Amino acid sequence: MSLTPLLNSLPKAELHLHIEGTLSPALMWELADKHQVRLPYNSEAEIAAAYQFDNLQSFLDLYYQGADVLRDEDDFYRLMWEYLRACHEQNIVHTEVMFDPQTHTERGIGFDIFMPGFLRAAQEARQEWGISCYLICSFLRHLSEQAAFETLEAAAPWYPDITAFGLDSSELGHPPEKFARVFKRVKELGFAIVAHAGEEGPPEYIWQAVELLNVDRIDHGVRCQEDPRLLALIRERQLPLTVCPLSNLKLCVIDDLAKHNILSLLDEGLLVTVNSDDPTYFGGFLNDNFSALEHALGMNEQQLQQLIVNSFKASFLPEADKQYWTEKVINAGQGC
Repeated sequence: MSLTPLLNSLPKAELHLHIEGTLSPALMWELADKHQVRLPYNSEAEIAAAYQFDNLQSFLDLYYQGADVLRDEDDFYRLMWEYLRACHEQNIVHTEVMFDPQTHTERGIGFDIFMPGFLRAAQEARQEWGISCYLICSFLRHLSEQAAFETLEAAAPWYPDITAFGLDSSELGHPPEKFARVFKRVKELGFAIVAHAGEEGPPEYIWQAVELLNVDRIDHGVRCQEDPRLLALIRERQLPLTVCPLSNLKLCVIDDLAKHNILSLLDEGLLVTVNSDDPTYFGGFLNDNFSALEHALGMNEQQLQQLIVNSFKASFLPEADKQYWTEKVINAGQGC
Protein backbone atom coordinates (compact mmCIF):
# COMPACT_ATOMS: atom_id res chain seq x y z
CA MET A 1 0.00 0.00 0.00
CA SER A 2 1.29 3.46 -0.90
CA LEU A 3 2.43 5.75 1.89
CA THR A 4 1.17 8.81 0.00
CA PRO A 5 -2.12 9.24 1.94
CA LEU A 6 -0.26 9.04 5.25
CA LEU A 7 2.50 11.34 3.98
CA ASN A 8 -0.03 13.94 2.92
CA SER A 9 -1.91 13.74 6.22
CA LEU A 10 1.09 14.20 8.51
CA PRO A 11 2.25 17.67 9.59
CA LYS A 12 5.88 18.22 8.68
CA ALA A 13 8.81 20.57 9.20
CA GLU A 14 11.43 21.45 6.59
CA LEU A 15 14.86 22.53 7.78
CA HIS A 16 17.08 22.69 4.69
CA LEU A 17 15.59 24.95 2.07
CA HIS A 18 17.24 27.76 0.12
CA ILE A 19 14.61 30.30 -0.80
CA GLU A 20 16.52 31.33 -3.93
CA GLY A 21 16.39 27.66 -4.88
CA THR A 22 12.59 27.76 -5.09
CA LEU A 23 12.63 30.14 -8.06
CA SER A 24 10.52 28.45 -10.71
CA PRO A 25 11.22 28.78 -14.44
CA ALA A 26 7.85 30.55 -14.76
CA LEU A 27 8.67 33.17 -12.12
CA MET A 28 12.22 33.60 -13.45
CA TRP A 29 10.85 34.26 -16.92
CA GLU A 30 8.17 36.63 -15.61
CA LEU A 31 10.57 38.68 -13.49
CA ALA A 32 13.18 38.82 -16.26
CA ASP A 33 10.53 40.39 -18.45
CA LYS A 34 9.44 42.74 -15.66
CA HIS A 35 12.96 44.08 -15.11
CA GLN A 36 14.23 43.66 -18.69
CA VAL A 37 16.94 41.24 -17.55
CA ARG A 38 18.50 39.38 -20.46
CA LEU A 39 18.66 35.65 -19.88
CA PRO A 40 20.53 33.16 -22.12
CA TYR A 41 17.20 31.45 -22.82
CA ASN A 42 14.42 32.14 -25.29
CA SER A 43 11.53 30.73 -23.28
CA GLU A 44 10.37 29.36 -19.96
CA ALA A 45 10.71 25.86 -21.44
CA GLU A 46 14.40 26.49 -22.25
CA ILE A 47 15.00 27.53 -18.63
CA ALA A 48 13.40 24.31 -17.40
CA ALA A 49 15.51 22.28 -19.83
CA ALA A 50 18.68 23.89 -18.42
CA TYR A 51 18.01 22.41 -14.97
CA GLN A 52 20.46 19.56 -15.57
CA PHE A 53 23.70 19.51 -13.59
CA ASP A 54 26.98 17.61 -13.50
CA ASN A 55 27.94 18.74 -9.99
CA LEU A 56 27.33 21.37 -7.34
CA GLN A 57 29.20 24.11 -9.19
CA SER A 58 27.26 23.68 -12.45
CA PHE A 59 24.06 24.11 -10.44
CA LEU A 60 25.39 27.18 -8.62
CA ASP A 61 26.28 28.87 -11.90
CA LEU A 62 22.62 28.75 -12.98
CA TYR A 63 21.38 29.44 -9.45
CA TYR A 64 23.22 32.77 -9.22
CA GLN A 65 22.24 33.69 -12.75
CA GLY A 66 18.58 33.07 -11.96
CA ALA A 67 18.73 35.12 -8.77
CA ASP A 68 19.60 38.18 -10.84
CA VAL A 69 15.93 38.61 -11.77
CA LEU A 70 15.10 39.32 -8.10
CA ARG A 71 15.27 43.10 -7.94
CA ASP A 72 12.61 44.68 -5.71
CA GLU A 73 10.76 43.92 -2.49
CA ASP A 74 7.76 42.48 -4.27
CA ASP A 75 9.97 39.97 -6.13
CA PHE A 76 11.25 38.60 -2.83
CA TYR A 77 7.72 38.56 -1.46
CA ARG A 78 6.55 36.57 -4.49
CA LEU A 79 9.44 34.13 -4.13
CA MET A 80 8.73 33.46 -0.46
CA TRP A 81 4.95 33.41 -0.90
CA GLU A 82 5.10 30.79 -3.66
CA TYR A 83 7.25 28.54 -1.47
CA LEU A 84 5.00 28.97 1.58
CA ARG A 85 1.96 28.23 -0.55
CA ALA A 86 3.66 24.97 -1.57
CA CYS A 87 4.26 24.30 2.14
CA HIS A 88 0.54 24.69 2.79
CA GLU A 89 -0.29 22.30 -0.04
CA GLN A 90 2.16 19.68 1.35
CA ASN A 91 1.13 20.07 5.01
CA ILE A 92 4.44 21.64 6.05
CA VAL A 93 3.54 23.52 9.22
CA HIS A 94 7.00 24.82 10.09
CA THR A 95 9.94 25.73 7.87
CA GLU A 96 13.41 27.14 8.49
CA VAL A 97 14.39 28.98 5.34
CA MET A 98 17.93 29.84 4.31
CA PHE A 99 18.60 32.99 2.34
CA ASP A 100 21.86 34.16 0.78
CA PRO A 101 22.19 37.92 1.32
CA GLN A 102 25.51 38.16 -0.51
CA THR A 103 23.85 36.87 -3.67
CA HIS A 104 21.86 40.10 -3.58
CA THR A 105 24.14 42.62 -1.87
CA GLU A 106 26.83 41.82 -4.45
CA ARG A 107 24.30 43.13 -6.99
CA GLY A 108 23.56 46.28 -4.96
CA ILE A 109 20.33 44.94 -3.45
CA GLY A 110 20.35 45.33 0.30
CA PHE A 111 18.69 43.85 3.36
CA ASP A 112 16.19 46.74 3.27
CA ILE A 113 14.80 45.31 0.02
CA PHE A 114 14.73 41.53 0.46
CA MET A 115 14.00 41.27 4.18
CA PRO A 116 10.69 43.19 4.09
CA GLY A 117 9.56 41.01 1.18
CA PHE A 118 10.44 37.78 3.01
CA LEU A 119 8.86 38.91 6.26
CA ARG A 120 5.64 40.12 4.67
CA ALA A 121 5.11 36.74 3.00
CA ALA A 122 5.94 34.88 6.23
CA GLN A 123 3.51 36.99 8.23
CA GLU A 124 0.71 36.44 5.74
CA ALA A 125 1.34 32.67 5.65
CA ARG A 126 1.15 32.52 9.44
CA GLN A 127 -2.09 34.50 9.45
CA GLU A 128 -3.70 32.54 6.62
CA TRP A 129 -2.41 29.00 7.21
CA GLY A 130 -0.72 28.97 10.61
CA ILE A 131 2.69 28.17 9.09
CA SER A 132 5.70 29.25 11.15
CA CYS A 133 8.74 30.38 9.19
CA TYR A 134 12.19 31.01 10.68
CA LEU A 135 14.96 32.67 8.66
CA ILE A 136 18.57 31.44 8.43
CA CYS A 137 21.06 33.96 7.08
CA SER A 138 23.75 32.07 5.16
CA PHE A 139 27.27 33.15 4.23
CA LEU A 140 28.63 32.20 0.81
CA ARG A 141 31.76 30.18 1.49
CA HIS A 142 33.40 30.93 -1.85
CA LEU A 143 33.64 34.56 -0.72
CA SER A 144 36.08 35.82 1.89
CA GLU A 145 35.96 35.77 5.67
CA GLN A 146 35.92 39.57 5.57
CA ALA A 147 32.84 39.53 3.32
CA ALA A 148 31.10 37.27 5.84
CA PHE A 149 31.94 39.65 8.69
CA GLU A 150 30.57 42.55 6.64
CA THR A 151 27.37 40.61 5.97
CA LEU A 152 27.00 39.81 9.67
CA GLU A 153 27.29 43.51 10.44
CA ALA A 154 24.86 44.51 7.67
CA ALA A 155 22.31 42.08 9.08
CA ALA A 156 22.36 43.74 12.52
CA PRO A 157 19.13 45.77 12.13
CA TRP A 158 17.36 42.51 11.25
CA TYR A 159 18.72 40.32 14.05
CA PRO A 160 15.29 40.05 15.73
CA ASP A 161 13.97 38.43 12.53
CA ILE A 162 16.85 35.92 12.11
CA THR A 163 17.00 32.61 13.98
CA ALA A 164 20.34 31.21 12.81
CA PHE A 165 23.35 31.81 10.60
CA GLY A 166 24.64 29.25 8.14
CA LEU A 167 27.33 28.43 5.60
CA ASP A 168 26.60 27.30 2.06
CA SER A 169 27.68 27.51 -1.63
CA SER A 170 30.75 25.81 -3.16
CA GLU A 171 32.03 23.32 -0.60
CA LEU A 172 35.22 21.95 -2.16
CA GLY A 173 38.21 24.18 -1.46
CA HIS A 174 36.32 26.22 1.12
CA PRO A 175 36.51 24.29 4.40
CA PRO A 176 34.53 25.41 7.45
CA GLU A 177 37.76 26.45 9.21
CA LYS A 178 37.89 29.43 6.82
CA PHE A 179 34.99 30.93 8.78
CA ALA A 180 35.80 29.85 12.35
CA ARG A 181 36.21 33.42 13.62
CA VAL A 182 32.97 34.54 11.97
CA PHE A 183 30.95 31.82 13.66
CA LYS A 184 32.65 32.48 17.00
CA ARG A 185 31.13 35.95 16.75
CA VAL A 186 27.77 34.51 15.65
CA LYS A 187 27.73 32.29 18.75
CA GLU A 188 28.62 35.26 20.96
CA LEU A 189 25.61 37.09 19.53
CA GLY A 190 23.39 34.20 20.64
CA PHE A 191 22.34 32.75 17.29
CA ALA A 192 22.03 29.09 16.35
CA ILE A 193 24.55 27.83 13.78
CA VAL A 194 24.18 25.48 10.82
CA ALA A 195 26.66 24.64 8.07
CA HIS A 196 26.81 22.64 4.85
CA ALA A 197 29.40 19.91 5.26
CA GLY A 198 29.98 16.42 3.92
CA GLU A 199 28.00 16.79 0.69
CA GLU A 200 30.82 17.03 -1.85
CA GLY A 201 33.40 17.79 0.81
CA PRO A 202 35.09 15.05 2.86
CA PRO A 203 34.24 13.93 6.41
CA GLU A 204 37.00 16.26 7.63
CA TYR A 205 34.73 19.18 6.74
CA ILE A 206 32.08 17.76 9.07
CA TRP A 207 34.67 17.50 11.84
CA GLN A 208 35.54 21.16 11.28
CA ALA A 209 31.89 22.21 11.32
CA VAL A 210 31.42 20.42 14.65
CA GLU A 211 34.70 21.33 16.36
CA LEU A 212 35.53 24.76 14.92
CA LEU A 213 32.13 26.24 14.09
CA ASN A 214 30.26 24.64 17.00
CA VAL A 215 27.25 23.90 14.78
CA ASP A 216 23.82 23.04 16.11
CA ARG A 217 22.94 21.21 12.90
CA ILE A 218 24.79 19.81 9.89
CA ASP A 219 23.33 20.43 6.44
CA HIS A 220 23.76 17.29 4.30
CA GLY A 221 26.45 15.38 6.23
CA VAL A 222 25.86 12.18 4.27
CA ARG A 223 29.59 11.41 4.08
CA CYS A 224 29.82 11.00 7.86
CA GLN A 225 29.41 7.26 7.32
CA GLU A 226 32.94 7.15 5.85
CA ASP A 227 34.38 7.87 9.31
CA PRO A 228 33.19 5.50 12.08
CA ARG A 229 34.46 7.80 14.84
CA LEU A 230 32.61 10.76 13.35
CA LEU A 231 29.47 8.69 12.90
CA ALA A 232 29.61 7.65 16.57
CA LEU A 233 30.04 11.27 17.67
CA ILE A 234 27.07 12.49 15.63
CA ARG A 235 24.92 9.66 16.98
CA GLU A 236 26.01 10.24 20.58
CA ARG A 237 25.33 13.98 20.43
CA GLN A 238 22.18 13.51 18.35
CA LEU A 239 23.52 16.22 16.08
CA PRO A 240 20.88 16.64 13.36
CA LEU A 241 21.62 15.99 9.69
CA THR A 242 19.39 17.79 7.17
CA VAL A 243 19.57 15.35 4.26
CA CYS A 244 18.29 16.21 0.78
CA PRO A 245 17.87 13.00 -1.29
CA LEU A 246 16.79 14.41 -4.66
CA SER A 247 19.46 17.10 -4.42
CA ASN A 248 22.13 14.44 -3.81
CA LEU A 249 20.93 12.60 -6.90
CA LYS A 250 20.64 15.68 -9.10
CA LEU A 251 24.11 16.93 -8.16
CA CYS A 252 25.71 13.51 -8.64
CA VAL A 253 26.66 13.04 -4.99
CA ILE A 254 25.10 9.63 -5.66
CA ASP A 255 24.37 8.07 -9.04
CA ASP A 256 21.34 6.03 -7.96
CA LEU A 257 18.80 6.94 -5.28
CA ALA A 258 18.59 3.24 -4.39
CA LYS A 259 22.15 3.62 -3.05
CA HIS A 260 21.34 6.55 -0.75
CA ASN A 261 22.37 6.02 2.87
CA ILE A 262 19.64 8.05 4.60
CA LEU A 263 17.65 5.06 5.86
CA SER A 264 20.77 3.24 7.04
CA LEU A 265 21.75 6.38 8.96
CA LEU A 266 18.26 6.47 10.43
CA ASP A 267 18.45 2.82 11.41
CA GLU A 268 21.82 3.46 13.05
CA GLY A 269 20.14 5.92 15.39
CA LEU A 270 21.18 9.22 13.83
CA LEU A 271 18.85 12.23 13.95
CA VAL A 272 18.40 12.49 10.18
CA THR A 273 15.71 14.54 8.45
CA VAL A 274 14.38 14.82 4.89
CA ASN A 275 14.45 18.15 3.03
CA SER A 276 14.22 19.51 -0.50
CA ASP A 277 17.21 21.92 -0.64
CA ASP A 278 16.51 23.75 -3.94
CA PRO A 279 13.27 22.08 -5.04
CA THR A 280 12.55 23.74 -8.36
CA TYR A 281 16.09 22.99 -9.55
CA PHE A 282 16.25 19.46 -8.19
CA GLY A 283 12.91 18.06 -9.27
CA GLY A 284 10.76 18.04 -6.19
CA PHE A 285 9.49 19.65 -2.99
CA LEU A 286 9.50 17.93 0.38
CA ASN A 287 6.77 15.36 -0.24
CA ASP A 288 8.43 14.44 -3.53
CA ASN A 289 11.60 13.59 -1.62
CA PHE A 290 9.69 11.36 0.76
CA SER A 291 7.92 9.63 -2.12
CA ALA A 292 11.26 9.06 -3.85
CA LEU A 293 12.55 7.32 -0.72
CA GLU A 294 9.53 5.05 -0.68
CA HIS A 295 9.97 4.05 -4.32
CA ALA A 296 13.78 3.79 -4.40
CA LEU A 297 14.53 2.47 -0.92
CA GLY A 298 11.28 0.89 0.21
CA MET A 299 10.86 3.32 3.11
CA ASN A 300 8.18 1.94 5.42
CA GLU A 301 5.54 3.62 7.54
CA GLN A 302 7.61 3.53 10.72
CA GLN A 303 10.62 5.11 8.99
CA LEU A 304 8.43 7.79 7.43
CA GLN A 305 6.95 8.69 10.79
CA GLN A 306 10.36 8.74 12.50
CA LEU A 307 11.87 10.99 9.82
CA ILE A 308 9.01 13.45 10.26
CA VAL A 309 9.27 13.34 14.07
CA ASN A 310 13.00 14.01 13.62
CA SER A 311 12.24 17.13 11.59
CA PHE A 312 10.50 18.68 14.58
CA LYS A 313 13.11 17.44 17.07
CA ALA A 314 15.89 18.95 14.96
CA SER A 315 14.12 22.29 14.48
CA PHE A 316 14.75 25.49 16.40
CA LEU A 317 11.16 25.57 17.62
CA PRO A 318 10.51 26.00 21.37
CA GLU A 319 10.40 22.68 23.21
CA ALA A 320 6.66 22.96 23.82
CA ASP A 321 6.02 23.33 20.08
CA LYS A 322 8.32 20.39 19.28
CA GLN A 323 6.36 18.25 21.71
CA TYR A 324 3.02 19.41 20.32
CA TRP A 325 3.88 18.55 16.73
CA THR A 326 5.61 15.29 17.65
CA GLU A 327 2.44 14.11 19.36
CA LYS A 328 0.41 15.21 16.32
CA VAL A 329 2.57 13.09 14.04
CA ILE A 330 2.45 10.04 16.29
CA ASN A 331 -1.30 10.29 16.82
CA ALA A 332 -2.00 10.83 13.13
CA GLY A 333 0.15 7.83 12.26
CA GLN A 334 -1.70 5.64 14.71
CA GLY A 335 -5.00 6.71 13.18
CA CYS A 336 -4.08 5.49 9.69
